[in-house]
Order: sequence, then structure tokens, then C-alpha cells
Amino acid sequence: MKPFGYVRAATVEEATDAYAHHPGAQYLGGGTNLVDLMKLGVAAPDTLVDIAALPLDTVEERPDGAVWIGATVRGSDLAAHPLVRGRWPVVSQAVLAGASGQLRNAATTGGNLLQRTRCPYFQDTSKPCNKRTPGSGCAALAASHRDHAVLGHSSHCIATHPSDLAVALAAVDATVELTGTAGSRSVPAAEFHRLPGDRPERDTVIEPGELVTGVLLPPHTAGLLSVYRKVRDRASYAFALASVAAVADVRDGTLRHVSLAFGGLAHRPWRARRAEAALRGTAPTASAVDQALDAELARARPLGDNAYKVPLAHAVAADALARLTAAPARED
Repeated sequence: MKPFGYVRAATVEEATDAYAHHPGAQYLGGGTNLVDLMKLGVAAPDTLVDIAALPLDTVEERPDGAVWIGATVRGSDLAAHPLVRGRWPVVSQAVLAGASGQLRNAATTGGNLLQRTRCPYFQDTSKPCNKRTPGSGCAALAASHRDHAVLGHSSHCIATHPSDLAVALAAVDATVELTGTAGSRSVPAAEFHRLPGDRPERDTVIEPGELVTGVLLPPHTAGLLSVYRKVRDRASYAFALASVAAVADVRDGTLRHVSLAFGGLAHRPWRARRAEAALRGTAPTASAVDQALDAELARARPLGDNAYKVPLAHAVAADALARLTAAPARED
């Protein structure tokens, strides 16, 4: 690990100013991903701007029923918060499905969204990786890619994004709040992460120096039926082979609202817009669900080792929707 500078910020303004005045800086939250990458030699910041002390560690209800989650709220606190568990259970379930209890006690909400891929070739500095070293190539294409993307990948990168929380936030129409020296802005969670294209080194739409300050859960998905389903190689402490966050509002036998986001299939949480459009306003029969999921997953381009992910994603999404639509319907 190379020597690096350290700045501990007390306010958002101090953090963004410190970043701007220290070329090669990176923000440090819980450190559960960044410190590991520094040890591996994948990340080598010149300065760490510590944001752990920023006043962003609360969960607050807004007058319109939205709930704001500060960027430094720890995973364990987020998963256990009564407002989140009661109104958006899919978010709590997704957090609990990720990592271990010890890591959830340290990892932050903002850091969860910004964690890097777990592709072994990204983490191995002896292998070419366009995400780590642009233009060097993608070692995974011609090697083992069982865990890699089947949707939205490119010849430059076939990695998947590891966050469970990000998948749930995409499904509930959350927004991510960003602050930089030029001001603040909000980005829909479903558009926060990028597909790789020819710039796989850019995981998100964050501009240099911008800081995630919070996440806003919107009122229109509060209280709807929701569930997070995850398939992995072992029962805990493993990343998704395929996962789905599903949100539904069933009234009079009709899907008034449905949203689906897949994890483990792409470079970002994959919002299943085609499937949603096909299902919205219909009776959620098994046949209708199968047809909608087939239409969504028809865009998949599996590789030699990961074709199994397509039927797996179909099955886990169909199961999630069956669980939701079998639940008692809401009354108007």
C-alpha cells in the first residue's frame, strides 16, 4: 500500500472542498470495500477524505411521506429502521441479504451504492481489466465468467454490480442525492449506475468530486407489497448469481403498479421496464408473468459459462411476483 494523505471532514462543504484541493483524492466512509482494494493495489488514492463524521447518519420522514436516508447510515441501522421495514420492506430485505452482520455494522448506505465489482480479474492486478486500467482488455471474456453479466455488457467489460441495496432502490423509484462544489442534484436510483459501453471504468454518473449525501424513498411506493429474492452459491455472505426486487399493488385482481429490478445480471441494477409494461393493468396470472419475463430476458446475451442465469432470473422473478400477488390485496 502506497503512502497517502488523510483529511477528516466535519461538513459536506469541507469534504467536497478537500476533494477539490487534493488531486487523486477519494472519499472514505465505512471503508469495507475501498480499504480492501487499497490492500490489493487496485485503488491507490493520494488522499483519503474521511466522511464518517458528516451529519448524514439519520433517517428522516418528510411531510409528504417520503423518507430520507443519510449517506452514512450504517447497513444494520437501515435494515432495522421501522419506517423502512414497515413501508419499503424490500429495502430492508436487500440490506440483510448482503454481506455479514459485522460488515453491515460498518458499511454505509452511500458506500454500498459505490462499491466496485467483485470480478476476480478486476481485483487481480496481474490480469488485464478495462475497468481497472482502461484499454488493457477484459480477461474475463476468454476465461471463467460464470458469475458475469448476461444483460447490457459490452466487449469492453462483462462485470456485474454487487450491491443488493441498489437493486431494491431501483425497484422502489428511489433517488440518490449528490453534492459537489458546483451544487446539489438528484438522480433516479435506476439511472445512477452505468452500463459499461466503452467506458467501463465509470461505474456511476457521479462527476469527479461529487459526494453521495443521501437517498430518498418516495411516497408513491410506500406501503406497497414488496420482496427481495436472491439466489447465491451459499446461504450467506455471497453475492447474487441472480436476484430480483419486486414491488406490486394488486387491486380487484389487477396489477395497478408493478416494478422489477434484477441484480447479478448486469453492470448495474437492471430495471425490467418491458416486463413492467406488459404486466401493468393486467391480471397477474402465471402465463402473463412468464410472457412478460420472456420479453424482458429476450435481450440477454449469455456467454459460454453463464447461460444458466437467464432461466434462473426468470424463475426467481416469477416466484417473487407469485408471492406478492398471492398476498391480500390492498383496499381503496
